[in-house]
Amino acid sequence: MKLINCKSQKELGLLSAKHAAELINQAIAEKGSARILLSTGASQFPFFEEFVNCYIDWSKVEMFHLDEYVGISKDHPASFNCYLTNRFVKKVPLGKYHLIDGTKNPEETIAELTKLLDESPIDVGLIGIGENAHIAFNDPPADFDDTSAYKVVTLADRCLQQQIGEGWFKDKDECFKQAISMTCHRIMQSKHIISVVPYAIKAEAIYNTFDNDVTPHIPATLLKKHADATVYVDPDSASLLTEELIKKYTK
Repeated sequence: MKLINCKSQKELGLLSAKHAAELINQAIAEKGSARILLSTGASQFPFFEEFVNCYIDWSKVEMFHLDEYVGISKDHPASFNCYLTNRFVKKVPLGKYHLIDGTKNPEETIAELTKLLDESPIDVGLIGIGENAHIAFNDPPADFDDTSAYKVVTLADRCLQQQIGEGWFKDKDECFKQAISMTCHRIMQSKHIISVVPYAIKAEAIYNTFDNDVTPHIPATLLKKHADATVYVDPDSASLLTEELIKKYTK
């Protein structure tokens, strides 16, 4: 796992988007198309602002996303379907995209997505890291051994508080308590992984991820086992990292 310690949120957005574009263009050059996996949330704003302006033949790109609340309408402002539609799908001429509809039967949705995913590997996985170090909605202790593509999960209290803190819901009563989430195993099958993690609220998760061995109690530590995983941080999210850790993971 490699660390990119950026000087600002702007630089974080620029560098991570450029990196993603390079990998996508490389996949297109090698095989004529690219499959990508996208995450959502407030922490991804700097990335998407730059990513939609990258020079990519979007007609050759196929998109999946990590998770969606069970029961949420795609028109709900907190829906990840809505998030990606407004911040990405409407802004680039994608060849294909597969948005999760939270109102449909979860098991049927999972079966459909699994069939599509099994057609070909994901070239570039863009994932965030939650305040409790979750990846997708795999809250601690995460199941690293589940080899299914997606599953229905019940969200941890810390995860719900993050959604409230980011302004998606007013309180826990408004929150959706379950979600369809890609499993840790399937995320790790991505050929390349880029994780964009700005903001001071993520500093504890970043420190715990880099300072600990791989453990389900800190799900993001699993990225240490990936052959090409890069984590982008800004001064705020990196604020708890020691010089020793920064030196160790900056390659």
